Amino acid sequence: MPGEPPRQAPSIPLGILFICLAGLLFPVMGGFAKILGAEYSSLQVSWARAFGHILFMLAAFLPRFGLGMLRSRRPGLQFLRSCGLFTSNLCHFYAITFIPLAKAAAISLTAPLIVALLAWPMLGERTTPTRVAALALGFAGVLVVIRPGSEVFHWASLFVVLSAASYALYQILTRRVAGIDSAETSAIYSSVVGAFGMLLVVPFVWQTPDSLGDIAMFAAMGVLGAMGHYCVARALGYAPANIVSPFQYFQLIGSVAVGWLFFGDWPDAGTWLGGAVIVAAGLWLGLSRGGLAQPRR
Repeated sequence: MPGEPPRQAPSIPLGILFICLAGLLFPVMGGFAKILGAEYSSLQVSWARAFGHILFMLAAFLPRFGLGMLRSRRPGLQFLRSCGLFTSNLCHFYAITFIPLAKAAAISLTAPLIVALLAWPMLGERTTPTRVAALALGFAGVLVVIRPGSEVFHWASLFVVLSAASYALYQILTRRVAGIDSAETSAIYSSVVGAFGMLLVVPFVWQTPDSLGDIAMFAAMGVLGAMGHYCVARALGYAPANIVSPFQYFQLIGSVAVGWLFFGDWPDAGTWLGGAVIVAAGLWLGLSRGGLAQPRR
């Protein structure tokens, strides 16, 4: 098995810088996915993101760790992890073709809350009344953002909820496999289903890109996603999770900025209010647990 990379010298400012950089890379990737999703199938967009991720990770890791990094001691768990991440990305990319990026980002921030909800039955982590209250507050915030039954409700918001739940399952399984396989092995396997399993489906929905700009955006999605995850890993290497994790919510600001710059979208009052409630619940939960779940995607 490949060895772990050398430990980084602690640096809280660098840790915060890297987690905020990830909060910019992921929204830009989402912006490209939203643009492409207007013309191409979400299946093709999701495949391009996963395949680009695999290529980038192989180019970055193989020279250093060799083919040994491709060996997994728990291939079944790795397959389930990959299914969770692919489902999350597919649902998210499909949803943002219909709803603004900021609204989708606000709902997506419930993933740490869902992780806490699943950690009891799947990991045996003890729950407390404080955590239950934080979960209830967070899901109330989701209702404020989605506003079911109102004229601003859009059914695509439910796909973002499914995306968040799938990503939470991915994180739970990542905890299960941590310490069994190396981080590099898990990074490669996380996109295997999307990159290779979808080859059975993509030919039926394939549409050849119309321009060099579209080709560039397809290629950039995988690179941006891989770099975002790399920045998260670097951030957690420089500083403790309980310090840098609250800055994961910078991703909401990044999504607002990308949505405004790319599409002229500006969140309404309900999205701001619901997003603030979700962030508050996540911070409350994180402080009660000594750390937060890692950001996406």
